[in-house]
Amino acid sequence: MRRFLFFLGSLFLTAAAWAQPVTFGASVQLTGPVANTGRYYKDAYEFAVEKINAAGGVKIGSEQHKIALKILDNQSDVNLSVRQYVQLLSQDKVNFLLGPFASNFVLADSSIAEKARVPMVQGGGASDQIYSRGYRYIFGTLPAASNYFGSTIEAMTKLEPKPQTVALLYADDSFDVSVAKGTRELLEKAGLKTVIDERYSTNASDFSVLLSRIKSANPDAVLVAGHETEVLNFIRQAKSLNVSPKLYSFTVGVPSADFRHALGKDANGASGMTAWLPSAALKDRWFGDAEAFARAWKAKFGYEPDYHAASGVAAVEALVVAIEAAGSTDPQKVRDALAKVSFESLYGQVAFNDRGQISLPQTMVQIQNGKVVPIYGGKEFINKLHYPLEPWGGS
Repeated sequence: MRRFLFFLGSLFLTAAAWAQPVTFGASVQLTGPVANTGRYYKDAYEFAVEKINAAGGVKIGSEQHKIALKILDNQSDVNLSVRQYVQLLSQDKVNFLLGPFASNFVLADSSIAEKARVPMVQGGGASDQIYSRGYRYIFGTLPAASNYFGSTIEAMTKLEPKPQTVALLYADDSFDVSVAKGTRELLEKAGLKTVIDERYSTNASDFSVLLSRIKSANPDAVLVAGHETEVLNFIRQAKSLNVSPKLYSFTVGVPSADFRHALGKDANGASGMTAWLPSAALKDRWFGDAEAFARAWKAKFGYEPDYHAASGVAAVEALVVAIEAAGSTDPQKVRDALAKVSFESLYGQVAFNDRGQISLPQTMVQIQNGKVVPIYGGKEFINKLHYPLEPWGGS
């Protein structure tokens, strides 16, 4: 009898050991200058893990494993973020890595993943520089920064009257430098003349000198590659100085509810782009579809998701799909499976090119009457662009 009980106990212990959780780790900006966007990734990772675990977790072979999640606050400090990814691997012993927000963070942090040969799937960095180093263990769910203004510039060539001159401003971080490099080529190809091409310091708060130059040059369109706090400052100061181009567009902020709330009526007319809109046509294994996901997100967190949220969820789902395809938590096998994944999600089709980056089209959007309206995508106008914009204070 004792032998039988010992045998049963051994079986239970073996089963418990086999069914131990698979742990994902991430360092995210929960405080500091970019925490407003960083929170999307914490919420996305937690929501995705919660939903996947509720459906049984990740299936490895014939066993279902729950996912555990370890998230650290890097305080918007890239050096701390690097140290935390070292900690996640060496001390916390996580199995796989999810990324931070912002390309300069991903550039630094992905080197830790590459050195350790542990896959990192990240939804917060789009800079082309991330994927130009020949790294094999970094995968990203944001499309290339160099084409962020692609849909906007294509739409501009079809406007009446067509804009002739453009001012291009960009922050000096890796994402915005990549955006600017790609945008120059797109503008030249479109036959648009760039009258100002100027870099500014990341986290800049005073745009008065640049705005004075823009007012003097009087370009038809102003394109700004920067982060949300910078864009908010730019728009407020543009109004104060009465700088009124016919069109202005920003890489970040426009799809966000926080952006519209911060600016109120002054947000109207601002254009931007997004790789994701919450459509019921985007089906998902765990959330049903993107429209249902957006409703569930709003109910859970009290704010609307944008493409950062969808990209973060897609990063978690990609890891799960790859682990199941590999039938293992072996980092090399999961890395090889990630390179081959192709699945429908609430974010769209998730598949990575040979450099590890996703390819999704950008849709030009504009804020009209306090709402984000899709304007141009798929080579055609979806809705009418408010153009040319009324001067500040205009009717």
